[in-house]
Amino acid sequence: MKKKSSQFKNIIARREFVTVWVSLALIIAVCAIGISFLSPLFALLEAGFLCVVFILFFMGVYASARTNQMTAIERNELQSVLSGLEDALVVYDNHFNATFFNPAAERLFKINAKEVIGHTFTPQDVERAGWTTLTQVIFSSLAPRVVSRSKEGEYPEVVDLSFSDPAIELRVTTAPITEERGATLAFMKIIRDRTGEIAALRANTEFVTVASHQLRGPLTNINWAFQSLAQSTGLNDTDKVMVAGASGAARDLLRRIDELLIVAKMDEGHVGYNFEEANIVDFIGNILGDVVPQARMAGIKIYFDRPSDELPRVMIDPAQLSIAVVNIIENAIRYNVANGEVIVKAEKKDDAPFIAVSVRDTGIGIPAESMEKVFTKFFRADNAVKSQTEGSGLGLYIAKSIVAAHGGAMTVASEVDRGTIVTFTIPTDPALVPKREIGAEYL
Repeated sequence: MKKKSSQFKNIIARREFVTVWVSLALIIAVCAIGISFLSPLFALLEAGFLCVVFILFFMGVYASARTNQMTAIERNELQSVLSGLEDALVVYDNHFNATFFNPAAERLFKINAKEVIGHTFTPQDVERAGWTTLTQVIFSSLAPRVVSRSKEGEYPEVVDLSFSDPAIELRVTTAPITEERGATLAFMKIIRDRTGEIAALRANTEFVTVASHQLRGPLTNINWAFQSLAQSTGLNDTDKVMVAGASGAARDLLRRIDELLIVAKMDEGHVGYNFEEANIVDFIGNILGDVVPQARMAGIKIYFDRPSDELPRVMIDPAQLSIAVVNIIENAIRYNVANGEVIVKAEKKDDAPFIAVSVRDTGIGIPAESMEKVFTKFFRADNAVKSQTEGSGLGLYIAKSIVAAHGGAMTVASEVDRGTIVTFTIPTDPALVPKREIGAEYL
């Protein structure tokens, strides 16, 4: 009751009620005049009519004032939330007039909100002292390096921006603010500072690169020594078995180190792709010819479901894409069942300018709870670890990165104990191939 009474007092004390109190004073004056000059009956009727009018007017103003009060409260609450965001937030209308600039934006761009709010952004602001980075965020095409993370023309629009002076890495999400009928009233940009996050990632990548290089040299010498011993004629059967086992372990370890070096280059975006036109069917056929012996040793049959029609030629880096395809096929062999099968298929997509290549196996499959992590570095599902204790968990990560550098995408569908299908696409339109490599920090 006290809360309602307090709310009522707050509402009738609002500015909207000034007209109500003025109207009440006029009504009292009119009633007083009526009592003086009219008969008691007419004066009573007049007073009753004016009271009804006043009550209706009071209720209308009260409802409007209450709505305005609630709107003001919600607006203040929203502004408090937006002001407390850790990410910078800039709002501007269709004419690029700035209407909101939260404290996080002030800290990031080192500009006071009072200077920004009411200002009309233009590309020429890039020359204004202290406004260069902010202007390049508003007009992202002016930024030194831009990597798009969303489809062109679709909202929310997400881009990664890199700056060297000062050294800043930002992820900018732009979304429209619309009215009920869908008309765009304004735009908001949420700017996330990723500088520290990316610096840590780069430091980790540098460590992996240096450590791998340091290990590769000595391990190469060890591997060479074991190979030399294996060719010695003075070894007995027991020694030959030991040397063969040690030599195989050294080769596997050398391969793991090479995989780490590949991943480090991919994370930095420094692989160095050399694209050339190729026939994807011939390309896959050559790879399958190389892996057939490995499949036979494992007791796995491999089939190539060749397309009936000729496929368009594609732009690929044969050396890099072969790494991706071999990794996918070797997984299909390694995690298969006895007398299992692997079926490789290539076909043109009807609804998009891409060729889809799928690798289907009859293996152990991937648990549903692990599907979201299959492309994560070093991840191996529990059933995969039980089936094959050896493995780095880098194969699909490397394959997906290579496919992405070709402008394609990779997906996995699987069912435990029924098998797995890994599918990747390669664009038939050269314009869809990325013009430059993208490091892991921008993924």
